[in-house]
Amino acid sequence: MSTVITAMQLSKEFKVSRKEPGLRGTVKSLLFNEKIVKKAVENVSFQIENGEIVGFIGKNGAGKSTTIKMLTGILVPTSGTCYVNGIEPYRNRQKNAQDIGVVFGQRTQLWWDLPLVESFTVLKGIYQVSDFDYKNRMEFINDILGIREFESDPVRTLSLGQRMRADIAAAIIHNPKVLYLDEPTIGLDVVVKDKMRKAIRELNRNFGTTIILTTHDMTDIERLCRHIIIIDDGKIIFDDGLEILQEKGELTETVKQIFTGRKLDENDEN
Repeated sequence: MSTVITAMQLSKEFKVSRKEPGLRGTVKSLLFNEKIVKKAVENVSFQIENGEIVGFIGKNGAGKSTTIKMLTGILVPTSGTCYVNGIEPYRNRQKNAQDIGVVFGQRTQLWWDLPLVESFTVLKGIYQVSDFDYKNRMEFINDILGIREFESDPVRTLSLGQRMRADIAAAIIHNPKVLYLDEPTIGLDVVVKDKMRKAIRELNRNFGTTIILTTHDMTDIERLCRHIIIIDDGKIIFDDGLEILQEKGELTETVKQIFTGRKLDENDEN
């Protein structure tokens, strides 16, 4: 396998205002705007191989989304660097955008008042997808995500489950080499979650798409991922296979905090 993503000593710091509690703190902050440095990600290094489905997990505020945003080019690292498909995302955002797809939880990339199919048509133009490739891609999308039943409906009328399926469809319409899924099953019922997992597996199996998945649902990890990266307080504390994680007793408490106590079960469907 070839390496598609490399992060080397990747760090991101933010300056935030410090405010003491109460009225006194409010007045003081108006007169003296003291700034403190918050390290969201600190010296993170890892590699992801072409065609992998990687579970990138951690507690809320651990640094998952910040890392993903640096990999997508949305944020510029404070120090360190990363390469995706051989380029630094934040230095060549347009080229990087051609090769990636992104779904950020419940933040849609679709046009709210347009029928869903028109959003897809706009994206077809943006990514310069040929008519032939678009037709084949939409056939695949309809097969695995069942979009056709609501493609004529305005996006604002879609249910959460329908919109999440539509957002994944929008993210893969240009056949990206890398797909980032940040909490794609959050808030969905069991039936829709199963459809989403099947779609992710089929996408990876049919096109060899490299997928980075962040989630707080352990079933997502067990059924989709074999490579697990755990980030805690901005630092990587585990980077290995799912089977190795199951054997690491010292990580039990951290994993429980991430997944609210659900035990790893290697007998679940893969």
